[in-house]
Amino acid sequence: MNMTDIPFGTTNWSEIERTEHKGDTGVAYWHTRQFGDIRVRMVEYSPGYAADHWCSKGHILLCLEGELHTELPDGRKFVLTPGVSYQVADKAEPHRSSTEVGAKLFIVD
Repeated sequence: MNMTDIPFGTTNWSEIERTEHKGDTGVAYWHTRQFGDIRVRMVEYSPGYAADHWCSKGHILLCLEGELHTELPDGRKFVLTPGVSYQVADKAEPHRSSTEVGAKLFIVD
């Protein structure tokens, strides 16, 4: 990732419009900023959320609150709790996430 043409700025995430994205179960709420090719999001998953697809997009993801379960097609499973992150490249390893208790994430992709 090459970060260019982004002047210094701050973001008050509570002022960024929230969009709703339904999962197989539950819902994700995204607050999204776009900086050229870089998308930055504050995402909140409701309790009981389960993604409705396998994602092949690369991310750097940090868990801020709650607990996020992420699985890979080969059966590996990972649990993110506050302060734990993961990173994966575009088209590297599909992944799918869910949460029983809800989660709040900061994501760069």
